Amino acid sequence: MKKSYETNAAYIFRVYNSYLIGLTFHSSPNPFPYSPISPLILTLNSASSSCVLLLALHFPSFAPSPTPTVAASTAPSASHLSSLSLLLPEDGVFDFDKSPAAVDLKHFPTPELVVKDLSELPEEWRRARLAWLCKELPAHKAGTLIRILNGQKKWMRQEDATYVAVHCMRIRENETAFGVYKWMMQQHWFRFDFALATKLADYMGKERKFSKCREIFDDIINQGRVPSESTFHILIVAYLSAPVQGCLEEACTIYNRMIQLGGYQPRLSLHNSLFKALVSKPGVYSKHYLKQAEFIYHHLVTTGLDIHKDIYGGLIWLHSYQDTIDKERIAALREEMLRAGIEEGREVLLSVLRACAREGDVEEAEKTWLKFFLSESDPPSLAYVHMMEVYSKVGKPMKSLEMFRKMQERMGNTSVAAYNKIIEILCKSHEKELAELIMEKFVRSDLKPLTPAYVNLLNMYFNLNLHDKLELVFSECLEKCRPNHATYSIYLDSLVKVGNLDKAEDIFNQMIGDANVGVNARSCNIILSGYLSSGNHLKAEKIYDLMCQKKYDIENPLMEKLEYILSLRMKIVKKPTSLKLSKEQREMLIGLLLGGLKIDSDEQTKNHTIRFDFNGISGTHHVLKSHIHGQFHEWLHPSCKPSDDTENIPDRFCTIASTHFGFYADQFWSKGQPTIPKLVHRWLSPRVLAYWYMYGGHRSSAGDILLKVKGSREGVENIVRKFKAMSIDSRVKRKGRTFWIGILGSNSTWFWKLVEPYILEDIKDFLKAGDQMLEMDSAETQNISFSSDSDSEETV
Repeated sequence: MKKSYETNAAYIFRVYNSYLIGLTFHSSPNPFPYSPISPLILTLNSASSSCVLLLALHFPSFAPSPTPTVAASTAPSASHLSSLSLLLPEDGVFDFDKSPAAVDLKHFPTPELVVKDLSELPEEWRRARLAWLCKELPAHKAGTLIRILNGQKKWMRQEDATYVAVHCMRIRENETAFGVYKWMMQQHWFRFDFALATKLADYMGKERKFSKCREIFDDIINQGRVPSESTFHILIVAYLSAPVQGCLEEACTIYNRMIQLGGYQPRLSLHNSLFKALVSKPGVYSKHYLKQAEFIYHHLVTTGLDIHKDIYGGLIWLHSYQDTIDKERIAALREEMLRAGIEEGREVLLSVLRACAREGDVEEAEKTWLKFFLSESDPPSLAYVHMMEVYSKVGKPMKSLEMFRKMQERMGNTSVAAYNKIIEILCKSHEKELAELIMEKFVRSDLKPLTPAYVNLLNMYFNLNLHDKLELVFSECLEKCRPNHATYSIYLDSLVKVGNLDKAEDIFNQMIGDANVGVNARSCNIILSGYLSSGNHLKAEKIYDLMCQKKYDIENPLMEKLEYILSLRMKIVKKPTSLKLSKEQREMLIGLLLGGLKIDSDEQTKNHTIRFDFNGISGTHHVLKSHIHGQFHEWLHPSCKPSDDTENIPDRFCTIASTHFGFYADQFWSKGQPTIPKLVHRWLSPRVLAYWYMYGGHRSSAGDILLKVKGSREGVENIVRKFKAMSIDSRVKRKGRTFWIGILGSNSTWFWKLVEPYILEDIKDFLKAGDQMLEMDSAETQNISFSSDSDSEETV
């Protein structure tokens, strides 16, 4: 018996030592983040909870105090890891350390939350009521929970509500705990409890409910307190784990405040996870995060943390996409990499070549090109494309063609990017025969898209005055590609130049009638110049009226001619008409607002600004963005209008501040929050539903249509009743403040027939119900199921 006791004691002692070692490594940053000891440390960290359980079995007094815990909080979910996966647009991959910030929640110091045990309360009736509440509240939804708590106002105190909230957290009913906390805040006896707020915010963040975590985070700030380090860390990770647009920007904001306001030193894994998210999009979108990426790098340097090789690579990658290349900064980063003993990988060399291509730096490009052959058998296809561009920038198109031929010989195939680039280069240098020869091969290859190559060909023919050839290629382009504004504009300019105004007028009218093409200031100026040159003053005046209505700028030479012509007719030159929303624009706005459009209001001046925000990686939003930009061109702020009026439309743009939007602000955006108007059922026209679907809708793989809307339960019920009146049955699921209206089965077919006439042509392939050729389901809808009520907080 004694021997058995000694054996158990020795075993317990070893377990206790293991637990202490685990705590030592778990409570401080890993001193060897990229060394072979890392797997051992991670093993000790994951084993610490097992050690606690073993010790608690033998010594009950060792068991931790009964504070709420979330077992899965330290384990990264699959959605989190997938959302932070980082693939470059080219063939390279950034490979940060394998443990993201989500698993680095290592015993952050948090304020102690002291709660009396139920047995310590003197009144038996109070103990009974609290026990009943702890059992009853988790079984109810938000509305019923508030009604039950309101029934306890006469006797309930802060300590009682705190006990209920902590108990709910202890049994992992964190949504119920959040409801109790928000109810507490409305009571006259409420006193802010920093420890309770911190604990609840951390639990909300660990469950990836970033909006509720942020709500409590803001409550702490508003109380004049600085949130704990754990809250900052967890909220950033929650934002990074969310697939919702705008969350990355919020994560950056919280990260900066963590350093500047809190004075905390973020863990290495948090730096890496945030940096990884910054460079996880294609370069044309990620390039705007350069300043934030440099800030992360600066903080890593100043705090003495290890800098992963892909931090260097990511920074050089971001610099290579800037409009103005900072060659000195790129050179400095490369030198720092060499001093750190890090070899330049394929991603870095590609980034350097891209920067050289933008600057036309042949010498540095050729040096980098040789490094590819020293590091691997053959450069990737994008390296050839960048070299073609380098030679083109210095006026050597034949060298670019030579590089194109080498690519075909060595790789055995040709990429779309290579075809488009060499055709662009040859067209700019007016190498007509060569450009046509390669274009023929490109068309026969069945690679897509062909539109950029056709645009370059049309521009070349226009510059060479080969208008007959241009017309043939334009017709060929219409057969093989979707209608495109750029191709139509070039053809329109050609028709005006040769004096074929009747055909030009037909093309212009086609552009107006096709929402996928549309007209802009440039195309209006083209047709106006044709009418003025031919002496057709009546039609010129009509185009002038159209341009005034749309607030398009008229070129100065044309304006001088117009003033002279109108003065001869004793007519005063019109000033641009005052802005007024058309019926179509009003319906578009209502649909977009239901889908999630935002409005900023100035209460003093009663001016309102509408902010258009599109998802840059969504095919649907890419097409819709261009369409909306054209439809609301006259309302847009000058900073949101690209210089060429056709390209480089940003994912985010806004209107001017105007009182015209007051109605929409009052009805759809009350007190800074999205709302559903009481009379929404009167405005649900087919066009409204179409734009709601295009902007805030999704189609599931089963063909069901999901519409997202934020607002009140009553507003959603009005929408559902309106759908019912249209013979469309629907179901509703609620996730926080967001409602998902599901139009299922055959109802989705009826809905599609209703909205199809107003769906943009290029978007139909994405949204047509029952069509399998669709973009994949949004990550937002993966957890929405209408087959049961188990996953919903509330069913309407």
